[in-house]
Amino acid sequence: MLDKRQFYIDGQWVAPTEAKDFDVINPATELPVAVISLGGEADLNKAVAAAKSAFQTWGESPVEERVGLFERIIEIYNRRSADMDEAIRLEMGAPAKFAREQQTPSGSGHFEATLEALKSHQWERPSPRGGSTLRDEPIGVCGLITPWNWPINQIAAKVAPALAAGCTMVLKPSEIAPLSAMLFAEILHEAGCPKGVFNLVNGDGPGIGVPMSSHPDIDMVSFTGSTRAGTSVSQNAAATVKRVALELGGKSANILFADADLETAVRFSVEGCFANSGQSCDAPTRLLVERSVYDEVIALAERFASETAVGDPEQDGDHIGPVVSQLQYERIQGHIEAGIKEGSKLLAGGAGKPEGLETGYYVRPTIFVDVSNDVHVAREEIFGPVLAILPFETEEDAIRIANDTPYGLAAYIQTGDPERAGRVARKLRAGNVYINGAGIDYDVPFGGYKQSGNGREFGQFGLEDFLELKAITSA
Repeated sequence: MLDKRQFYIDGQWVAPTEAKDFDVINPATELPVAVISLGGEADLNKAVAAAKSAFQTWGESPVEERVGLFERIIEIYNRRSADMDEAIRLEMGAPAKFAREQQTPSGSGHFEATLEALKSHQWERPSPRGGSTLRDEPIGVCGLITPWNWPINQIAAKVAPALAAGCTMVLKPSEIAPLSAMLFAEILHEAGCPKGVFNLVNGDGPGIGVPMSSHPDIDMVSFTGSTRAGTSVSQNAAATVKRVALELGGKSANILFADADLETAVRFSVEGCFANSGQSCDAPTRLLVERSVYDEVIALAERFASETAVGDPEQDGDHIGPVVSQLQYERIQGHIEAGIKEGSKLLAGGAGKPEGLETGYYVRPTIFVDVSNDVHVAREEIFGPVLAILPFETEEDAIRIANDTPYGLAAYIQTGDPERAGRVARKLRAGNVYINGAGIDYDVPFGGYKQSGNGREFGQFGLEDFLELKAITSA
């Protein structure tokens, strides 16, 4: 078992102030694979003090120095990509191929996009009507709180723009999936990141998250997680009026029109929902289907669900793995049982584990059909491989149903009509709209409307979240 009980503070690995061991569980075996320490306020204070001291120099560092650091980070990250694949597989059950092709490349993808933004950003510029200078400056010390479902993706999406902006930071990764974060700290150390610029303290929400979001020496908190936890972060941060950036939950609509290539669209819709075992905040979990092709779509969805393999993450292939923890498994089972109890019709899957997978937190890929948008499985973020299929009559009906949710992170459109795609996309209340299977782009802003959060990540837009704007005016 891996011993990962130290924290990375002020450029070195240090022991926790008070020992508090916590096992990291492999969700495929239900056995511990590592032990970490859960930090407390004393550990956080040390890390914040190191970041505050380092900001005095890093905040004024030349862009060329930051560019050089980014180039070294990317080179070392790519060299250690197999280690990152393994860490993500062990900590959150990502299948080997999915970790190698999707999870791990997201880290270098963010650093490469942010590096481009760093090189091209105009740090000082004249005001629109002249007479003054506008200057972008780093906001200061940042607290970064990241989740377990796309661990290195969310770490890189925050650390890269914070570093590029000239900020210093303390990272609190998810305590149930911390191995990729600790490997990332090793990469930054090898790349020569100046001491105190990047610090890592493991811990849970009450022990680190709460004091981090309220800490008087932290100027900004960037948080990714549930809407409930994001609300708590905002409340804790209010007393010190610090900036808060939130990327929260979703219940993304996927509108399938009759003029789409049905087989391609339905395959994308099912695989998109089930990918990462359904543990993606922007997953297309509500499939809205035009009534005239509803029966045909249901038949295709049933076929693709039956073809969805579930299996051991250690094995290569296109199967999905377990969900991250016993708690997450039980939550998903509760959502499935609530859907059955309220009368939503099961097309595939259901409660319990797939046959032959009694050990591990495996969930049966599940589809509910004939769903009304006011029932549990259409309203709640399940965060598992569970798809709800709803019929609609008209384009206006589809838009109304899609927007009838407290969330607004992503939306999807499947259609053969480009004009319709553009027209509908403009009416959807979501931060990101993907048309006909388009994938994520690290150069465009990522973030949500409504209870899906505030602020934007990725590339130039993520960089701007970590900057203050100063106006200098002379008489």
